[in-house]
Amino acid sequence: MAGIKRVLRKSTPKSPQKQLPKDLGVKGAPLNTQHPFYFGFLAASGALVAITFLRALQSASQVFVLIIISLFLAMGLNPTVEALQSRKLKRGASVAIVVATALLVITLFALVVIPPVFRQANDLIDSAPALLDSLRNNATINQLNNEYGVIDSLEEKFQSAISDGQIFTGAFGGVLGVGRTVLSGAFSALTVMVLTLYFLASLPSVTKMFYRLAPASRRERISRIGDAIISRVGAFVGSQVLIAALAAIFVFFLALVLELPYAAALGMVILFVALIPLIGHFIGASIVTLVALTESPTKALLAIVLYTLYVQIENYVITPKIMKRSLSIPGLVTIVAALLGTSLLGLVGGLLAVPIAAAVLLIMDEVVFPKTDNA
Repeated sequence: MAGIKRVLRKSTPKSPQKQLPKDLGVKGAPLNTQHPFYFGFLAASGALVAITFLRALQSASQVFVLIIISLFLAMGLNPTVEALQSRKLKRGASVAIVVATALLVITLFALVVIPPVFRQANDLIDSAPALLDSLRNNATINQLNNEYGVIDSLEEKFQSAISDGQIFTGAFGGVLGVGRTVLSGAFSALTVMVLTLYFLASLPSVTKMFYRLAPASRRERISRIGDAIISRVGAFVGSQVLIAALAAIFVFFLALVLELPYAAALGMVILFVALIPLIGHFIGASIVTLVALTESPTKALLAIVLYTLYVQIENYVITPKIMKRSLSIPGLVTIVAALLGTSLLGLVGGLLAVPIAAAVLLIMDEVVFPKTDNA
């Protein structure tokens, strides 16, 4: 036994001795957080980080706008997908049907509208000299032309633009500007379409992931409020489409009554431009008036008067009733939210303002008002 112990003692390496920590000096006093230099350094660092972050957001603002528009469209199409799912269809098949229908509508719009628009533009260019000659027949305008040369200068500029072929390229900064605008618009449209498809297909899983960030005790209530907000966004999109469809039907019958050309094309144009908040009807009225002007000034005057009358009825009667029924928000809140959103964020703000206002009112009804009522 003693020999075995000796052998084991020789074969077993000695355990290393614990090294004592080196003396690195005595700890000094902590930093004085009340010192002006410390406060100034933190403030300058925070400002630098904030400026860098804002510049990064500004450089990627166009991407964020496309993402917001895609998410908005996905939430707007989600009720239709859920309605198809209630008929025992899978979500993938429901999304495919909705996207195919949307692409079919866009294709129909392009086939119906684009050829008459080019034809109408050519007719307007061909009839421009006759319109200028008819202006000279007016005694007042002819006197202004004799004194200041208004009509002559317009005719000269028009003839030079037509002869040089710059009537369209000049509006976009030359030939390269036209190409850049077309490519940028096509890329943005393709990006929005792809992102909308992905958001629409994965919306339940994405919302479920965000709901898991909430505590388990409040997760169910937050999930219900979030689903209600998404449904309100979908109701807003459906309401906007219904309002735009009513405007398109009105313009279609207006064109038939006034015997304007391309009544179906005008209706399809209004169906899309009426979805643009605040300025959509201004664009639509301009297009309808220009088309009517190619027929006669009287028809153009009737078109602008009747269209303006319909817009007032829509703003003060149709839109508040539809929004109050679908979103449960007062008409005044709808108009004020659209005005504020457009002034702050432009077109995107105008699109998002009303559903955001509906979401805020929902949160106030479910969270804020019960606390104040019980206080």
